[in-house]
Amino acid sequence: MTTEAKSPEADSTTAGPGTTGAGAAEGAELNAVERTALLTAALRAAETRRTDRLYEDPYAALLAGDIGTGLLAEVRAATFPAAAPRTVPSTPDYNAIRTRFFDDYLQQAAREPGMTQIVLAPAGMDSRAYRLDWPAHIRWFEVDRPSVLAYKADRLAGVAARTDHRTVPVDLTSPDWEQDLVAAGYDPAAPSTWLLEGLLYYIPEPDTHRILERVAAISAPGSRIAADIVNADALTLPQMRPLLDVFAGWNCPWLFGSDEPEALFDRYGYTVHAAQPGDPEADFGRWSDPVPPRSVPGHRRVFFVHGRRR
Repeated sequence: MTTEAKSPEADSTTAGPGTTGAGAAEGAELNAVERTALLTAALRAAETRRTDRLYEDPYAALLAGDIGTGLLAEVRAATFPAAAPRTVPSTPDYNAIRTRFFDDYLQQAAREPGMTQIVLAPAGMDSRAYRLDWPAHIRWFEVDRPSVLAYKADRLAGVAARTDHRTVPVDLTSPDWEQDLVAAGYDPAAPSTWLLEGLLYYIPEPDTHRILERVAAISAPGSRIAADIVNADALTLPQMRPLLDVFAGWNCPWLFGSDEPEALFDRYGYTVHAAQPGDPEADFGRWSDPVPPRSVPGHRRVFFVHGRRR
């Protein structure tokens, strides 16, 4: 199923989601799914420490805190078991590829004539507005629950964004979050670029459809979208169980996958392409697992979906 990979250097702390003390207090207001944003930050901090890093995130360790570091320790233990071969995808390598892929995608979009708006929904602990340079005409919107954005603002106090950065503290399940986004300066009549990163596999299928429908409804023709999504087998294959059990144990199980992401997005007016880690455009020399043709069943897959609103 997968090839054996050497475990990246482990983090020094092994505190978990139940950690007590300052680290736990700092993230106590975040729910289970929101804490996975701290895991992502910890993964980005670990990548930044590598000599062969695919990107550099100087704020990731600060955002991750003790909780994120503890979550990463649990993922490493499941991904790289001490007495058995690896059977699940390498989360550190996957996250590094995903981050770099979407870094490049967003920066390419920002240079496109007429593109003035970038929306991260949800924003989580993303620091692209702070760590990357952006054209002066870009308005950068971060949509997430108030507790997430408050935690992030506290951790990054005194750090200036490198763009016209606007936060929209609202739950994406709210019936009127679009109004909050427009009130922050978003123009539905102008082209926009949306990134739905680390979201769709955590929500039930009906919610995925609602999110895509609502994003499409306020995206002008020519707008761009990008997201990551797993296939259906990634939710059920026995080889995936060690990783799935970790997330389920945190009360944030993976709930949705699609074998036809192009058709999923097409339903809402998007023409997209779905790349897999290991494909030439999504490899960066870091994906060691085979990538069988999509016609071959019984393989877990993840897709980086990207395209345009018709």
